[in-house]
Amino acid sequence: MKIKFTLMLFVCAVTSVFAQTATINGKVLDKSNNSSIPYATIVIKMGENVITGGITDEKGEFSIDKIAYGNYDFEAQFIGYKSHSSKIIVKTKNLNVGTIYLSEDAMSLTEVEVVGERTTMEQKIDRKVINVGPDLINAGPTASDILNNIPSVSVDSQNNTVTLRGNPNVQIFIDGKPSQMSASQALQQIPSTSIKQIELITNPSAKYNPEGMSGIINIILKKNSNLGFNGSINAGTNFGVTPKANASLDLNYRVNKFNFYTTYSLNHGKWNNKGFINTTDALDADNSNRSEFVINNFNKNHFVKAGIDFYLNEKNTISFFTNQNMNNSEGDFYNKIDYFSGVNPTIVQNNIALNESRNQVYNLGYKYEFEKPQKTFDVELNYNRNDRPEDSVFLDGNNNLLQTNQIETLGQNVIVNVDFVNPLNDKTKLELGLESRFDGTDNTFDRDYAYFSDFDYKRSIQSAYANYGKQLDKWSYQVGMRLESFQVEANFRRVDENPGQFKDDILTVYPSAFLSYVPTEKNTFNLSYSRRVDRPNLGQVNPIRNWSSPTIDQEGNPNLEPQFTNSVELNYTRITKIGAITSGVFFRYINDPINQVFIQSPYDENKKLMTFDNFESTTEYGIEASGNLNLKKWWSVNYGADVYFRNATGVVEDINRNLVEKTVLSTPFNARMNHTFKANKKLNFTWFAMYRGGVEDIQFSNKVMWKTDIAARYSILNNQGSISLRVNDIFNTMRARFYGENPDVTTGQFRWESRMVNVNFNYRFGSGKNKALQRKQRDQNETQGGGMF
Repeated sequence: MKIKFTLMLFVCAVTSVFAQTATINGKVLDKSNNSSIPYATIVIKMGENVITGGITDEKGEFSIDKIAYGNYDFEAQFIGYKSHSSKIIVKTKNLNVGTIYLSEDAMSLTEVEVVGERTTMEQKIDRKVINVGPDLINAGPTASDILNNIPSVSVDSQNNTVTLRGNPNVQIFIDGKPSQMSASQALQQIPSTSIKQIELITNPSAKYNPEGMSGIINIILKKNSNLGFNGSINAGTNFGVTPKANASLDLNYRVNKFNFYTTYSLNHGKWNNKGFINTTDALDADNSNRSEFVINNFNKNHFVKAGIDFYLNEKNTISFFTNQNMNNSEGDFYNKIDYFSGVNPTIVQNNIALNESRNQVYNLGYKYEFEKPQKTFDVELNYNRNDRPEDSVFLDGNNNLLQTNQIETLGQNVIVNVDFVNPLNDKTKLELGLESRFDGTDNTFDRDYAYFSDFDYKRSIQSAYANYGKQLDKWSYQVGMRLESFQVEANFRRVDENPGQFKDDILTVYPSAFLSYVPTEKNTFNLSYSRRVDRPNLGQVNPIRNWSSPTIDQEGNPNLEPQFTNSVELNYTRITKIGAITSGVFFRYINDPINQVFIQSPYDENKKLMTFDNFESTTEYGIEASGNLNLKKWWSVNYGADVYFRNATGVVEDINRNLVEKTVLSTPFNARMNHTFKANKKLNFTWFAMYRGGVEDIQFSNKVMWKTDIAARYSILNNQGSISLRVNDIFNTMRARFYGENPDVTTGQFRWESRMVNVNFNYRFGSGKNKALQRKQRDQNETQGGGMF
């Protein structure tokens, strides 16, 4: 009995010891200069089996918890440095391994790859992060081409309207800041080679501006911070109906306390579009017609980003950067209207428009880091100016002058942010912040060189937010609140009309909440809620003509009301041996949704007016799934699929021009997949395919779209360079087809240069010492949650 009792006590003691867990912490420094090495990899192994691991923070520090007592192999690794290996014994709750010094590995520096071989996706608590690889960059020369290859996102190739989860009410951010450029401008003018990451923030926290019902698409531009002098060169050609050229140069110089970086790119070429609209007028058959369009745009775009980081000391950093975007375009818009009855004569109109737009961004930031880890204070000032002049002429079929338009548009935006992050303890974090935002635009419209109308729009948004986050073993949560004061004033004046004015003053609270459950290191559940707002943008409220044809005018509506959305999401991420799989469901309820409408023009009985209005309400819910899988050593795939159900109710004109209520249930379905096949160390092949289902809507419905691409990439010049070849839409199937019944029976189609051959050359040069430096948290745009979020 004594032996059995003693043996039982021994087993219990052993079990108790092995049930205990510990935390391992330490610091990784560069041996040559004692500077910290952020993002170094820490690996805890037992023999050949990897038990767990982590990475160092911006100060080179790391902390890895939940390590069972025992003997382990400890490794610290970083690109360009010799790895450190040692044995450790874990027998106390806290084990400090001290300072690890890594030495540079001169033999490996020339083999550093600055850009990942392929695009990867990462699901975080409040966003999906797409790290853009060469396979996406080769999709085309602009941001529009990249976004159209990303799950949950669609871009209309005719007008560059962006939809996220089937909804166009999305905010486009550049480096975490809303831009004065429209989505169309931004997507066409930002080169694909300058994009580092794209973040899909479908349920933003209280830290972010609450605009955008379906969330935020944040385009993060490259900011090189490697040691020494280094950079890359890209040059490419697209062959469609006409050849197009693009080129870019990235340079960086890091010395002592300064980091200088710059990017220049050029996109140059002519783009062709064509289409038709058939309209059947039930009230007057003589007005039924077929309208044909041929649109040619010649664009020359210059993009420059330049910046400097000054590291005063370990605690103080000053940063400045500017984006300069200059776009010269000449558009030729040919429109021919044939009336079916033959009673009305054929109308031919040619519109030639010249635009020389310039967008300027200036950003100044200061960051202070306290002694307490992760406790920071940030101040950031951002100024954005967008000049968009237009000089256009309208000619008839015999090239006789019909009319001239001169339009001046000046948009300005100022944002001031103050953010304070304070970890109350190792499990709890508090975030506080203030934001002041001032937007304004001034438009002047001269017709035939004489004043016709003008419009000014000013708004001020003052915000304060607080986020509180806490980790409780396998659970963590974050709750937040944003208080926002919104004032807007718009004034509109037109010849022979009384001046119009629109004012609004709204004080609103926007709550958000996030809950995360991690039962194991391979399974994560995220539940989130947020309240959002879609305030009418400048294009939607600007009553000055956007474009015109003999039968259609397009303009904004200054009397639009904001729409409010309550959104709930549940996501599940599973880490498997071959990669990560994420699936999720969401629900949204929208009050007063803003939609595009097509009505009889109040100014001309022979024209229709395309404008915007508020509908009654909309509910949306859907399911989506995506993954990033390594099926074989030579075969990997990124995929995404989603289906949505949207109940929409609105008021439209029927064929008798009476206002009627209409309700529809639409079920958009989208699917994408991108396969990468590695033939050998130097040669990769890519196959991309997408499908977009038809969508029924209140006024206009769309039909199915699909395409498939193939590509190859070959490494040259000792793996420092590459040549790629891509054929987009190899079967030339992409086209936008639509139909509608209100107020007239309408069918139409538009086609563009979807089938193109892209040839691209890339070369990287410089020291290649890929040492990541401290970066502003707002530039990263990640939820401030440390290990919790």
